[in-house]
Amino acid sequence: MFNIFKSWNTLRNQLLVVYLFVTLLVLIIVSGITYVLVADLLQENAEEQIRQTAIESSGRYDSLYEQINMVTKQIITNEELQNILLKEWNGYSSTFNERQSLMSSVNLIQANADGIYSVEVYTSDYQRIIPIDATNLVERLDPKWVSQANKAKGGLIWIGEDPLDSNYFLVGRRINLFEENFEHGGYVVVRISRPHFQLNNEATTDYTILLDDKKKTIATNFPYEIENITGSADEILLVDEKEYMVVQHTSDITGWTIYYLTPVEQLTKGMPTVLIGIIIAGIVGLLIFFVSSFFLATFITRPITRLTKTMREAGKGVLAHNPEILSTNEINELNQTYNQLAAETNYLVQMVYEKEIMKNRTELKALQAQIHPHFLFNTLDALYWSLDEKDEEELANVVLAMSELFRYTITKENQDEWVTIKEELEHIERYMKIMRMRFGNRLNWEKEVDFDWLHAKIPKLMIQPLVENAILHGAGNVVRQSNITVLIEKVVDCDHIRIAITDNGPGMNPDRLGYVKKLMNGDVAEQKGSGMALQNVQKRLRLFYGDKASSLHIHSVEEKGTMVSFKIPIKDLW
Repeated sequence: MFNIFKSWNTLRNQLLVVYLFVTLLVLIIVSGITYVLVADLLQENAEEQIRQTAIESSGRYDSLYEQINMVTKQIITNEELQNILLKEWNGYSSTFNERQSLMSSVNLIQANADGIYSVEVYTSDYQRIIPIDATNLVERLDPKWVSQANKAKGGLIWIGEDPLDSNYFLVGRRINLFEENFEHGGYVVVRISRPHFQLNNEATTDYTILLDDKKKTIATNFPYEIENITGSADEILLVDEKEYMVVQHTSDITGWTIYYLTPVEQLTKGMPTVLIGIIIAGIVGLLIFFVSSFFLATFITRPITRLTKTMREAGKGVLAHNPEILSTNEINELNQTYNQLAAETNYLVQMVYEKEIMKNRTELKALQAQIHPHFLFNTLDALYWSLDEKDEEELANVVLAMSELFRYTITKENQDEWVTIKEELEHIERYMKIMRMRFGNRLNWEKEVDFDWLHAKIPKLMIQPLVENAILHGAGNVVRQSNITVLIEKVVDCDHIRIAITDNGPGMNPDRLGYVKKLMNGDVAEQKGSGMALQNVQKRLRLFYGDKASSLHIHSVEEKGTMVSFKIPIKDLW
């Protein structure tokens, strides 16, 4: 099994598999996105159509309500009704004939209106005028509706289902007397047949629910509890194990809400056809891409296979030159790179051989070079003992200081570049002992350092070159007493220490100071003996501390002296 897999594990087959995998992945993603977008579009269009239907149905009920409003206005503005209620309002009872005549007039208006079953008229003290009986309004209706009619001041109010007969709905309004400045004259209550609000729902799979502003049912063909519909904010509900899309619309005129429930499967009944089309298109595209990918992979890998055979032949000896082939720019470049690599490899084999010889010679010279410092130290020690025997104590001490100075300066391979501040100051003391041979007693130096910093570590020869620079350019240029001060202190409010070397030499004017700073920073070509010590310390500060240490700071006043200082972080001292 492993051998079969290994034989098929070729670049062409890998490219082919990768191409097919990427294509299949792209087709799946594109097909999925297309399917989702089409499904969403169909659902949105269907939802919009259902919403329009709900708005149209709501408009139809608004029209029915407005018709009832107009009919009741005709009734309450009837002259005969106004006269009878005015008479009652003035304390005179209407006669039986007047009521009979009013009933005939009201029946005539009722006959020209659809859906109105009966009309009831009451006086302001709730006594019925028509139909002719002794029914009291507060016995007929809940008093809250009477109160609501009074608040409406003549506007139509929807009372809802008739408490005496559920096949009817009631509406009512207060009657105002025109001749008495619209004083309260009575009430009118109209009974409307329930079928007047019947639903025109042609689709047997859809459900419609019409609720009034009190969420009471006016009309519905929904066979289940409507609380599951009205109490949910979801657009998709499960009814009898079937998903329905719920669309609702509330009228601004009546406050009634109409709910439309449509099966989701009805909205997406065209999706299986779309899905089959997407699958067929994907299969055809995959086949086309498989054929094209096979030829493309073969075209790409054929030159590489030829180059591979040439490289296998190189395992037998010197790398051979591969002939030029007609292919793409990348393959031609690969072939040229191989030919160049072959030539360079052959050259490097020869170079490695020669370098091995040179390495052996270098190691021999390094062993010889280690003899020279020992020779120097032994010679100085012999000179020291010779002077000591001749009682040349001063010269003997100078030679001894010079020997120790060389030992400190010359670092062995196994020695560290870091020394304590105490060791650096001792090295400066030995250097000053030698310098006094030249300058005599007019050269003095002092050190101001806290005992806590003596064992802190700094790079070797970080302070001594600055002391040497202060002597050569300070004491060497004056005839008076020369003082060199080395100050090591902690910087206030900062985790750094400050090292400063001060002399009382001739100092520098601003032009000379600017030139020295340029030499120190390498901005101008250095001259022999000018700025080399400062530049050396500056470079070593950057090398050992990077951005954590400050650059060298030079402060000089002509005829007063010069101070060179720098700061280094405390955490790098231990």
